[in-house]
Amino acid sequence: MAYYFIYPEKDTTLYSHPDRAKMNAGNDEILEIVKEKGPTDSIYYPSRVLIKFKDDDIKTTISDIIGHSKFNDGTSSFALKLYSTEHKNLSTPLTLETFAISQSWDEGTGRFSNLPLSSNGASWVYRDNSTTKTKWTTSSFTAGTSGSINAPGIIEGGGTWYTGTAFGSQSFSKNQTLDTDINVTNIVTFFSASLFAGGTIENQGFIVKQIDSVETNTSNSFGELKYFSSDTHTIYPPKLCFKWDDSIHTYQSSASLSGDLSVSLYRNKSKYNQNDVAKFRVHVRDKYPTRQFASSSNYLNIGYFTTSSYYSIRDAHTEEEVIPFDDNFTKMSADSEGMHFNIYMKSLQPERYYRILFKHTNHDGTTIYDEKHHFKVIR
Repeated sequence: MAYYFIYPEKDTTLYSHPDRAKMNAGNDEILEIVKEKGPTDSIYYPSRVLIKFKDDDIKTTISDIIGHSKFNDGTSSFALKLYSTEHKNLSTPLTLETFAISQSWDEGTGRFSNLPLSSNGASWVYRDNSTTKTKWTTSSFTAGTSGSINAPGIIEGGGTWYTGTAFGSQSFSKNQTLDTDINVTNIVTFFSASLFAGGTIENQGFIVKQIDSVETNTSNSFGELKYFSSDTHTIYPPKLCFKWDDSIHTYQSSASLSGDLSVSLYRNKSKYNQNDVAKFRVHVRDKYPTRQFASSSNYLNIGYFTTSSYYSIRDAHTEEEVIPFDDNFTKMSADSEGMHFNIYMKSLQPERYYRILFKHTNHDGTTIYDEKHHFKVIR
């Protein structure tokens, strides 16, 4: 499989609102990018999101799943995925940006609804807690880093980050889904250099925020964005998505270039342990084979899609597109036994049923095959 997901080690929201500037929300089910109106003034105070994935998960994915040569060949891509739970009064267009965090921070166990407020983890003011009181740097930044905010009435703080190419962004237009798919390839590449070769940008995670012109405009809210956190009780925690092309197709001359096809899945065990790496094989044949005299059945002949053939994975219950048809990263492979592709079950949510679809393009156009092939990932 050329899509692989890892899940956060920790995440939290930092609130600049004066009532919550020292509050920790590390155990909250929701991550918020909002601008809240002050209790006694007309200032709108922004929030930011911090999220970090384990060093070991990143290292293992690069070295054992993708491989260093493929990771470093410039063809792989990596994305930060957050899943929207609620939004209010959004203006359009809307842009989110993410940077590599430049200072360490503690997640804490606080929640937005706690009374009294919890302060045992990162907040807008502190990067650890209100007892140790290690503040975020707000001036005299180390070369190549920045942070804080320059807006009247807003307390300095809110994280620090690397500038330059350790950056990603995504813009949303009206009526577009607000789930993020932020390209963070440059950031993950920097993390990899630090993890394997002693690079200078260590993995302290990602900060997600609105652009400066929106954050510093304290006279408007520009709406609210809410995303599921790693503490959610749903199937939508944040993900770091690794994408690469693992396809090998050496049977193009045998591909079916026209005509109706019959497509079936075999070697599907229907249930897979979450640590399995499953190779699915696809049987392709002409739906209406030409009648001919032969000593064996036409149904046993090996058929092939063209190189423009892809797979997709959906949650069988919610219809969520877990892995989309991707012209670059879900290409199917072909060998002497037919078409095939791999799926790493560890990157999927356990105790869920999934459905596999296929897409094939030839001289007759593009066809989607949904033959209701299901499998379940178990613990």
